[in-house]
Amino acid sequence: MLEILLGTAPPVRVELWDGSSFGPDTATRVVVRSPEAVRRVLFRPGELGLARAFVAGDLDVDGDIFDGLAIRGALSNLPRRLDTAAGAAALAVLRELGGRPPVPPPEEARLHGRRHSQDRDAAAISHHYDVSNAFYRMLLGPTMTYSCGVWASPDAGLDTAQRDKHELVCRKLGLRPGERLLDVGCGWGSMLIHAAQHFGVRGVGVTISVEQAAEARRRIAAAGLADRIEIRLQDYREIPDGPFDAISSVGMVEHVGRAKLPSYFDSLYRLLRPGGRLLNHGISSPGDPAGAYRHRPHLGPVPLPAGRDFLRRYVFPDGELHEIGLMTTLTQAAGFEVRHVENLREHYALTLRAWVRRLEDNWQVAVDEVGAGRARVWRLYMAGSALSFEAGQTQIHQTLAVRPDAGRSGQPLRPRYESPAAPPHAPSAG
Repeated sequence: MLEILLGTAPPVRVELWDGSSFGPDTATRVVVRSPEAVRRVLFRPGELGLARAFVAGDLDVDGDIFDGLAIRGALSNLPRRLDTAAGAAALAVLRELGGRPPVPPPEEARLHGRRHSQDRDAAAISHHYDVSNAFYRMLLGPTMTYSCGVWASPDAGLDTAQRDKHELVCRKLGLRPGERLLDVGCGWGSMLIHAAQHFGVRGVGVTISVEQAAEARRRIAAAGLADRIEIRLQDYREIPDGPFDAISSVGMVEHVGRAKLPSYFDSLYRLLRPGGRLLNHGISSPGDPAGAYRHRPHLGPVPLPAGRDFLRRYVFPDGELHEIGLMTTLTQAAGFEVRHVENLREHYALTLRAWVRRLEDNWQVAVDEVGAGRARVWRLYMAGSALSFEAGQTQIHQTLAVRPDAGRSGQPLRPRYESPAAPPHAPSAG
């Protein structure tokens, strides 16, 4: 049955619970610890069954997780292998192992209520971010920044890449001393701390994660910035006190949902003064519908229903990725003028690989803090995401937009974001 699932020549060595094995003699091994792994994959062919087996500990990768994930390609070919004889064999295996579907691991999200309502959004954010601040400190390092870094070179180092990302966002926004910055989805406050320390702004950060808000306030107080930065446990739809000079939204738009994108950009437009700037930094899907179709989990020729994949069930429940053309259109439909778009896809792959190294180097610490199942969720999702960015199956864009002021953008004629912001070009009529 495993040879039917994985092929007779899988890319890595596969070792079974009874001591048998097959496949090439590779340093990295996929270890099937229990027949339950087979049941999970048979009941949920493709990505979700594999992920459930991994999270539950029925399946593991001993060695390089990136090499081990090459086995996903074998599983993606499963529907083409399941002829009548193979289907009969699968039924025989299920009768032998038990015909009832295995219970999903407890780490799988179970949300209730109307999708992207404020209560359900709060529950979705809590599932991912209210895990443990100590876990995130271990994973992210001293910058406590959970978004794509900007790498001058592959060996720049994670902390430097994150500081360079904050610097780039601030320069794109053209921040100046005394300006008022809103950070939507502020995380643990790192962006605001950098902007206050290096650009002299006053800041407001909003998050709907209880743990993030508490840790952000602690870090801001420790930095001596409590009189210049305010952290609110608040939904972006509830912010009453614009206008702001600039808004940063880093890693937030993925949680908004397609149906809410128009009101999201409308809200940010309303909160900015004329001439104010928006920097939207978010993961996006490629603009290739056929490619998107190919990479969805399938059962034969039929794509599995949306929401049944690993990321939506275990990592970012209700998360949605949008194509950059759509986001640009909706940004401008809200009244903004888009001034600059940059794809940082390769940078996120480097960031994710650095996080995986930190997790694996501190594996027992992570397990002690959040449990083995959740630690496995993070190892699988970050490694798989890195491979997805490297293959071009996922993208990430920074989009700079302005709220025009009677035709005046306030932008330099030829901005250079890698150097200190130049004064804006003299206002013109167009």
